[in-house]
Amino acid sequence: MKYSADAVYLYIPLMKNLNMRWNDIKYTPRRELEGLLLAWGTYEQLHAFDGYSSEEISTMSKDRPHVRQSYNKSMEIKAIMEGKMDVEKKPLTFQGLIN
Repeated sequence: MKYSADAVYLYIPLMKNLNMRWNDIKYTPRRELEGLLLAWGTYEQLHAFDGYSSEEISTMSKDRPHVRQSYNKSMEIKAIMEGKMDVEKKPLTFQGLIN
């Protein structure tokens, strides 16, 4: 049996996480497959802390410091993505609430 890193790091994640079939993988160029995996990883990092408030993150990071680092990385990616999409957060004003 030949051991291949491609099977572990490319084919299995595509089949498991993106529900791709073997024929889909076989006929898709490798560059596109790597792009799909990169996008999947970015998506996972971006949405890893959905549903948690910053207070909950602070509480979790007291016992596990790596949580804070992962959360900060997630927020950096979110800021980059929002910057690319030109999403501007307007400051909340009383006048804005009325209208």
